[in-house]
Amino acid sequence: MKKLQIAVGIVRNAKGEIFITQRAADAHMANKWEFPGGKIEAGETPEAALRRELQEETGITVTSAALFETLDYEFPDRHVSLWFYLVESWEGEPWGKEGQPGHWVHQQALDAQAFPPANEPVITKLRAQP
Repeated sequence: MKKLQIAVGIVRNAKGEIFITQRAADAHMANKWEFPGGKIEAGETPEAALRRELQEETGITVTSAALFETLDYEFPDRHVSLWFYLVESWEGEPWGKEGQPGHWVHQQALDAQAFPPANEPVITKLRAQP
C-alpha cells in the first residue's frame, strides 16, 4: 500500500474566509475541493513542505503557520498522514497557479461532502470556531 505524507495549508483571511482549490480531473479524489498543499519530500519538514507547496500551487509566501491538526487516513489503495497548518499571515494573493480553480469560502460555509473524506474532522473543527 502506498504511504504518503502530506502538508496542508488552511489559508484564512481576516474575514474568516478560507482559500480552497479544486483537484484535477485526473487526480486521486478527482474534482473534489481541497485545502492546498502536497507531498512532503524526503528530508523535508512538514512546515517546509507547506511553504514550498503553497508557493508552487497558490503563489503565496507563508510568513507564519501554526499546526492545526494531524491525522492519518486509510483509503483502499493508500495511507495518508496529513499535517494541517492554519496560515493567517502570508505575502501575495492566492490563486490557482497550476491552472486549478480556486476561491474563498467562509469557514462556516465549508461543505465536508465536497472534500476528500480525510478532511471531515478538520472541517468540523473549523466550523465550530467563531
